[in-house]
Amino acid sequence: MRMAAAPNSSGFTLVELVLVIILIGVLSALGVGLFTSRSAFSPLLATQQLSSATLLAQQAALAGNSSSTLTILQTSDELIFLAASSQFSLPRSGSTLAYRVAGNPFADVPAGGIDIGFSPLGRVASPAARTNIDFRITGDSTFNLCLSSLGAVFGEACP
Repeated sequence: MRMAAAPNSSGFTLVELVLVIILIGVLSALGVGLFTSRSAFSPLLATQQLSSATLLAQQAALAGNSSSTLTILQTSDELIFLAASSQFSLPRSGSTLAYRVAGNPFADVPAGGIDIGFSPLGRVASPAARTNIDFRITGDSTFNLCLSSLGAVFGEACP
């Protein structure tokens, strides 16, 4: 008794490949619409930028460097964080950054920016030593950030 071997069939037919390409094209066209209405501004990204700039300024302070200051600027188009000769920028997309020190009322970041200095221990030294600094980002929604007196950044109002 002899068994007949089935012909080797592997791969996809041309029709299957074309259908997959069409399906991917339709899904990508629908997916683009989900992202076009969103703003380029991200509060999470603002928190990360502020955290990175704060960490650089703190490391400079701990190392005894003179560039132990974090400068936050607000232009008409973007938020700019300057620390230890590094610059981080973020498109504003209509958002505004305000700050308050030690529970005072919120004020917009002035045209010249705000300078936050750090002590040799990495703690906030200026504009007011050992005080928390609240940041409020307003736009489509309101988002709070806190720079604690110890230099930690987190995404809520300071206690």
